[in-house]
Amino acid sequence: MQLEIRPDPAEVGRARRWARSRLAGSGIEADEPLAETLILLVSELVTNAVVHTGCSAVLRLSLPDGAEVTTVRLEVADSSTRPPIPRHADGEETNGRGLELVDGLADRWGWCPEGAGKRIWVEVDRCTSAEAAGATYPGYEDFVYEAV
Repeated sequence: MQLEIRPDPAEVGRARRWARSRLAGSGIEADEPLAETLILLVSELVTNAVVHTGCSAVLRLSLPDGAEVTTVRLEVADSSTRPPIPRHADGEETNGRGLELVDGLADRWGWCPEGAGKRIWVEVDRCTSAEAAGATYPGYEDFVYEAV
């Protein structure tokens, strides 16, 4: 599945809506953490393509066939040959956090040349509720917290 993106910041919202509808059609619920993560990644990747290249782009969403979705892959291809360069924003800077966010949210990500441009890809694994319930964090096994 793919969506053509024009070089216009308004396209980011359209890309999110398109991705939401595709995820819902695959059985990934809108309030599921996987869906929320993927929509945020769509926002970041499409924003980067539109803002930093000024070129059209293509958003691709790959869902595995079968009843149980285990890994979802997003790709954004554009016609810019400039590689993505992770930056670190300091203090009150309003830009420079996008690829850090992608790195923190995606299970895997990278980029490669594609035609006259490049393709940036991310993969996010879907954990089962049993895996999520059994998740432990070293050093925090006896730690109890309450979200308020």
